[in-house]
Amino acid sequence: MHWIDWAVVATFVILVMTLASRMNRYTKSVADFLAANRLAGRYLLTMAEGSAGLGAITIVAHFEKFYSAGFAAAWWGTLFEPITLIVALSGWIAYRYRQTRAMTFPQFFEMRYSRRFRIFSGILVWVAGLLNYGIFPAVTARFLIYLCGIPIYIVHLGSWPINLTLAAVMFVLLSLAVILTLGGGQIAVMVTDFVQGMFFNIAFLTIAVVLAWQFDWSSIVETLKQAPSGQSMLNPFDQDNVKGFDVWFFLIMGFMMIYTYRAWLNSNAYRSSARSPHEAKMAGILAGWRGVVTYLMMLFVPICMYALMHNPDYAQQAAAVNSQLDNMATSQLREQMIVPTALTHVLPVGVLGLFAAAVVGASLTTDDTTLHSWGSIFIQDVVMPLRKKPLSPKQHMRWLRFSVIGVAMFVFCFSLIFPLREYILMFLSITTAIYTAGAGSVIIGGLYWKRGNTCGAWAAMITGSSLALSGVLLRNVIWPYLLPVLLKSAESDSWLYDLPKTFPLNGIQMTFISAISAIIAYITGSLLTKDPDFDMDRMLNRGKYAIADERKDFQISAFWRRLGMTSEFTKGDKAIYMLKLIWAGFWFITFLIGTIYGLFFPISDDAWATWWLFRLIVVATACLLTTIWFTWGGIYDLTLLVRQLSQINRDTQDDGTVREDYHQHQDQDQTTS
Repeated sequence: MHWIDWAVVATFVILVMTLASRMNRYTKSVADFLAANRLAGRYLLTMAEGSAGLGAITIVAHFEKFYSAGFAAAWWGTLFEPITLIVALSGWIAYRYRQTRAMTFPQFFEMRYSRRFRIFSGILVWVAGLLNYGIFPAVTARFLIYLCGIPIYIVHLGSWPINLTLAAVMFVLLSLAVILTLGGGQIAVMVTDFVQGMFFNIAFLTIAVVLAWQFDWSSIVETLKQAPSGQSMLNPFDQDNVKGFDVWFFLIMGFMMIYTYRAWLNSNAYRSSARSPHEAKMAGILAGWRGVVTYLMMLFVPICMYALMHNPDYAQQAAAVNSQLDNMATSQLREQMIVPTALTHVLPVGVLGLFAAAVVGASLTTDDTTLHSWGSIFIQDVVMPLRKKPLSPKQHMRWLRFSVIGVAMFVFCFSLIFPLREYILMFLSITTAIYTAGAGSVIIGGLYWKRGNTCGAWAAMITGSSLALSGVLLRNVIWPYLLPVLLKSAESDSWLYDLPKTFPLNGIQMTFISAISAIIAYITGSLLTKDPDFDMDRMLNRGKYAIADERKDFQISAFWRRLGMTSEFTKGDKAIYMLKLIWAGFWFITFLIGTIYGLFFPISDDAWATWWLFRLIVVATACLLTTIWFTWGGIYDLTLLVRQLSQINRDTQDDGTVREDYHQHQDQDQTTS
């Protein structure tokens, strides 16, 4: 890194931290800290939550995926288009959850099921979240270390090596995120995430242009053509030997997108920060375009780096990259760091700093949001329900901040010592499933199935979490550590020698098995028992319980209703809705045509290369247009948020507590009916 690159990074960090300190003045209540007092608009939400979900670890994981599977992996990803379309346009989960006005999903579980179930699910998601988040700081820090060329220093405590450079970088990044989160809570987190999201778009578009200038398309295509049979980087129908990222990976991911939508709580506060349920729904619709910029970067960059590492024209640069990679401790780390290390040999001065700043920003957006989520959930859904005496607002805020610091301390230690032994996406999938495998059933059943009940919720959560946790232990503890010890002491004809050397199911497969089992358990448990009828209207604040300020109705024709729109849609909302239909519909129709044709007739690599070039050009154009559109809309939402926070009267009782009389009122309402 040149001093100019470091100056770019330093300037970016100073601006973000200054903005965060300015936002602290608006955090005056628990609702402010937890959910920005439910005053966020659609563009602010979609940009901020998108950058929070990006994360440096997400960049590394997708670099790893596309470097291994190439353009062909993006073909099967198109399976998700109708899924994201249905989810977005219907307001799946997002609309009804926002109607409940719950600040966390476990709070909703208490409203729908019971307080004991809230505490259990709160503990479960908190533990799963810490395990899942535990690898984030290390992966991010390694990314930055190899990207920036920071010298590595290792000391040994007995036989245990400690990477001092890794520890120092993690400490700095986590400290910045903690400082950012403690002062303003969700208000500071959301506003800074939005600003960083705008920066990401500009940085990623710049990097894409630089790489397109440096790497000739024909050279890229000729390099991709040289991939071995069964591991094509262009043809999705010639990927039988691609490790991990085959068609089944994408089919299962598609199912899990619907089943676990909004269930994972690493960005929990965004679920309840919208001004209204309709704004939450529109943010979900806009999210499809929000991701096109990051999609372009995460696809195009590893493809260019693959060309660098495999094309003879770049042999000298590839040799320099390989010499750095050969010094890495494990083969898994080497795979993760190929693209970041190669980028340091390609990006010019200034642009490398821009990319490094984007990675630091991606780290901050993920860390502040995740620290806020897991810190809040521990207090809101474990500590508070267990206390008989409520906390004062001042005490409540203090406990929330202490919890954030505690989460940061844990993940720092965990990241420093935990050895990751599989693809990042696989590990994230199975650790997430410890909670979401059961929570998907509990959330969907609780919001959409009146017959679902507490017994079904317990059955689903216990079944899903048990199977998912078993998968984590089998893949990361029993097979790599315990099995070799048992083999040493076993007899030569023992059945242990017949076991495969690695656990036969990967993280995504174990996730799927856990989810299906939980669905069966929820349905069975609910049908075998019967609770008193539940008043869905009261929980969803609709009908006679409707909150007037959160819904505005307009006249709408039968034609628009048939397309799935409601009376809450304005003319602008209808235009956005139709654009979403056209965008997703076009890509899915081309996917269907290409898949049907490809199953019966061979398609040449040159034809696939032409298709991928067309897709890159269309996506790049959409990137430019949406960057301008979302930046303008986000600035408007931000000014409105600040004005409303300056004027509203805070409700000190709005702290995420389900009052003792809630279920009593439910029973009384049902008796009256």
